[in-house]
Amino acid sequence: MTRLRLRKTLIKFALPRYEKARFLVASPAAFRCAVSAAEEGSRFSFRMRHQLLFLVIVIAASPAQVPKPPWANGAPGPAKPAPIAASKNDAAAAADGQNSETTLKVDVKLVNVFVTVTDQHGAPVAGLTKENFALMENGKAQNISVFEKESALPLSIVLDIDTSLSTRKDLPMEMASARRFARAILRPIDALSLYGFSEIVSEVVPFTSDLKVIDHGIDRIHLGAATALYDALYLGAQALETRKGRKVLVVITDGGDTVSRVDYKEAVRSAQEAEAIVYSIIVVPVEASAGRDTGGEHALIQISEDTGGKYFYATSVPQLDDAFQKISDELRTQYLLAYYPAQRFSDSSFRRIEVKVDAPSAGSAFTVRHRTGYYTTKSHF
Repeated sequence: MTRLRLRKTLIKFALPRYEKARFLVASPAAFRCAVSAAEEGSRFSFRMRHQLLFLVIVIAASPAQVPKPPWANGAPGPAKPAPIAASKNDAAAAADGQNSETTLKVDVKLVNVFVTVTDQHGAPVAGLTKENFALMENGKAQNISVFEKESALPLSIVLDIDTSLSTRKDLPMEMASARRFARAILRPIDALSLYGFSEIVSEVVPFTSDLKVIDHGIDRIHLGAATALYDALYLGAQALETRKGRKVLVVITDGGDTVSRVDYKEAVRSAQEAEAIVYSIIVVPVEASAGRDTGGEHALIQISEDTGGKYFYATSVPQLDDAFQKISDELRTQYLLAYYPAQRFSDSSFRRIEVKVDAPSAGSAFTVRHRTGYYTTKSHF
């Protein structure tokens, strides 16, 4: 077979079907390879020669290539870290300390402190002014940027009712008192969410100011078995975290905890991060009962004090109603003190707050309650 006839055969049978093989006509080296293979196969039949030519062309049309790096052919390469936008404080810190090896970021977020002031008889004190208050963070005096009386601000309340088996005798009176509390405290701008907790925590009613919906939710509360008290505190605080205005968590329980997944520390931190004020109503039918959980009671007392709330003991319906009435009175006479920290660094975990009140008249003795501090970073429980 002559080279001219081989070229014609290649063009006639292979090239029209496989367009990628056109390079054989223009590539002498590839063409010589194909022709040599065809001459070697000249002793075979005409049909087998065509098949051999076809195989040679396909192999030649798919030459091996050295892999290229991603950026050579336009493919996306490894992702680079996204640039971090610098804040004004970062820029100022960089300008002031160019020769410093370490730069501390300063956060100037407004800090809210809700304050309750009571007299020597435990009654809320109204009518105080900004000049009566002194505020400190970690022992350093702070300038009070916002001062308001809290009666006008919206109120969000989570009402946690213990429905475990140990409260079976007291649950009816707890539900009745809770119903009266909701009717006494709620205004159209306020909202209440009802939770029941036993071995599980259930949101019975989401946030609403509709008293009929709340009443219907209270009627649906049923007894359970064990007690997940810390879970109830944790989840109630989580529900309050995104709410605006004042945030309050009221828990009615006998103080025991048996099956919670979170511990006391996590429950307290969740309440502090949500800026929730915790009021604990501890129901103790028999004061010297052998089954009384004093450890749980002490935990409730501590979380109430750390968040600026208060604890109450109740053994009867009148005492329950009295506790709810005192909570309602306090919430109507709170003060808001807000400030921009004079110095706060991002490497601090907890900042301690202290508020002092100068009595307008000599001889007055006031008790001041507020949250003990705040965290500069969010927890990841």
